[in-house]
Amino acid sequence: MTRHSVYLSIVFPGLFFLVLTSSFSCSSGIEPDLVLMNGKIVTVDPKNPIVEALAVQNRRIAWTGSNKAVKSLVGPGTKLIDLGGRLAIPGFIEGHAHFSGIGEARLRLDLTKAASWDEIVEMVRLEVEKRPGGEWILGRGWHQEKWQSIPRPSIGGLPLHDSLSRVSPQNPVLLTHASGHAVFANANAMKVAGVGPNTFDPPGGEIVRDLQGNPIGVFRETAADLFSRALGGDLAAEDPKKREAHMRKVIQLASHECLSNGITSFHDAGASFEFAGLLKTMAQSGELPLRLYVMLNESNSNLEQKLSEYRWVGLGGNRLTVRSIKRFIDGALGAHGAWLLDPYEDMDSSVGLNTTSLDSLARTAELAIQNDFQLCVHAIGDRANREILNIFERTFQSLPDKTDLRWRIEHAQHLAAQDIPRFAQLGVIAAMQPIHATSDAPWVIRRLGESRAQEGAYVWRKLLDSGAVVASGTDAPVEDIDPIRNFYAAVSRRMKDGNSFYPDQCMSREEALRSLTLACAYAAFEEKEKGSLTPGKLADITVLSRDIMTVPSAEILQTNVVYTIVDGEVAYSSKLQ
Repeated sequence: MTRHSVYLSIVFPGLFFLVLTSSFSCSSGIEPDLVLMNGKIVTVDPKNPIVEALAVQNRRIAWTGSNKAVKSLVGPGTKLIDLGGRLAIPGFIEGHAHFSGIGEARLRLDLTKAASWDEIVEMVRLEVEKRPGGEWILGRGWHQEKWQSIPRPSIGGLPLHDSLSRVSPQNPVLLTHASGHAVFANANAMKVAGVGPNTFDPPGGEIVRDLQGNPIGVFRETAADLFSRALGGDLAAEDPKKREAHMRKVIQLASHECLSNGITSFHDAGASFEFAGLLKTMAQSGELPLRLYVMLNESNSNLEQKLSEYRWVGLGGNRLTVRSIKRFIDGALGAHGAWLLDPYEDMDSSVGLNTTSLDSLARTAELAIQNDFQLCVHAIGDRANREILNIFERTFQSLPDKTDLRWRIEHAQHLAAQDIPRFAQLGVIAAMQPIHATSDAPWVIRRLGESRAQEGAYVWRKLLDSGAVVASGTDAPVEDIDPIRNFYAAVSRRMKDGNSFYPDQCMSREEALRSLTLACAYAAFEEKEKGSLTPGKLADITVLSRDIMTVPSAEILQTNVVYTIVDGEVAYSSKLQ
């Protein structure tokens, strides 16, 4: 039996027998606060998988059953929602994304739809006309693999900064790659940051240069940090009240984006102590409209000093939990930053980048296990995943009395065949993003070659079959946060051109829904509180316009969110209601 036996007993009833009990019930003397009826309710509860109606009482699921039976529970104070045959499911849980990044992206240039480098330059030119000289212009979402043509001139398909610098001579410009693992800077930004031909590549990073050794404007992985001091200095100089107001605006924008997409809980893959502190204040004052599970992204030295002060579970009525740490071992496959065992197929001089030393990561693992924190490590390449599995295994062996740790590898995009079964054997959760597979697929084989891609790229089917837990997210704002598109990618692996990327790795629809609900709850130690519509659990529910469990695959993407319900209260409703 693996470390995941408890999880398997919940989601695979054929393997184990689990008795679920609840102190919550609806009696004739106590009317429910909310009733949903006349629909198809997929509970993700193996005891009672599909029902017609449910009742909510005191913020929790109190009862599930038939339309006929629920009518006797409805009282004059009960809010009644007639589903009209629509599908209701447990509230979607975003298993890995960047909460502040989603809000910040709404305040920056959106480069995700740009079809060429020239189009991006024009977007910046128009923005310059609105800004005073010296003010930073920030954007996010460019991806050279998604442009319709290769810029001229270019280095390895990447443009030189000259055309961008010409349209923005007085403004520093910093444009983040869609993956978040590279930036593009204009001449002014490089000047402000003190970056030039004599600047050395930092450990774990690369300054892309032309044949004369001059920076072309692209800074991969930790090289992007060369701009942090210049940009951060401006932010630090802001009035504290203004800075807090900005962060609150970011939280507001991100919250709306989540709720309008049916997301009731969110795993935030990397927050500072400062941001977590503001979330705590807002949770305790009832200002967080959805639930957040936050991973702290701080240095080892900072963690050593403050980690014990930041372990919070279920604050503000289960709106905020902080009990995990986020670290990085490598970069992104698209930016040639994923750390590989063998060189890239299209860049045979490189095996990618190890962005954090193994000694540093081993120290983080010690801090995590000693302080009862979950450790979540970004690992994309096969070498990166192997090294993290090795660190996890050594840490677990050093303290065998520590059990049910549920440490996670975030992304687990490319695995060597011999490492796939190690996830289940060690009890390591694969926190993956189905939408990455279909988004990246057009260029993955160019990076890895056919053999490596087939063996280990985005292999959630192989992981599931081995007994591993796969918790799904979108990595927004790297991808669109839409969980419907994520679900579609999981069950079809279909690209924009209509072809499927190694379709043998598809999930079933039931598996995909679990990966977006109960598996994510398990990955946050919250499966007793959420992830299924089981009596006693929190009343977080998403209502959809179509039955994604049965409609033809092509119709899944036509589905809309009708209601998002948190704690039994409607937090979002569409015009379709």
